[in-house]
Amino acid sequence: TERATGFVMAASGVRWGVIGAGDVVERKSGPALQRAPGSSFEAVMRRDASLAEAFAQRHGVPRWYSSAQQLIDDPAVDAVYVATPPDTHMEMALKVAAAGKPCLVEKPMARNVAEADAMLEAFRVKDVPLYVAYYRRYLPKFVEVKRLVDAGAIGELCSVNVRLRQPRHREEQGGSGWRVSAS
Repeated sequence: TERATGFVMAASGVRWGVIGAGDVVERKSGPALQRAPGSSFEAVMRRDASLAEAFAQRHGVPRWYSSAQQLIDDPAVDAVYVATPPDTHMEMALKVAAAGKPCLVEKPMARNVAEADAMLEAFRVKDVPLYVAYYRRYLPKFVEVKRLVDAGAIGELCSVNVRLRQPRHREEQGGSGWRVSAS
């Protein structure tokens, strides 16, 4: 089917390549790519070839690379998910744009507005989509809250006060406590 951008998706669905197969991809994104209808996880890249190969074997991913460019250039990859640390998002996304492939970038999209603008422009010029993995707004509890607010179920919304309560980070449960230590 043709998207608004002109990108044509294969009738078989989207064949994904993933750059940066760390914990997020191991536990969340990777399994989702494999289970989503019309989606297949075709290739994975990590800088450490042995870790890329081990990930591919663990998850039944057909191909693995230690070079991002090799994954991007793989003709069996339709779209690329960039799941690297944020300081490499722009570099990787620009390579994907240059190849003319759609890209899903893990959040945050970029380190600053200038990087985000450069990424958006590169994809606009190539007429292919760029997406950011802000999936939480579509979790059932947030969809329901939006429905209730839109329906006026709680009256007119004029302000919101949010308190976030999370258990301490696992490193702080007997670890160094670097996230809260002033030293």
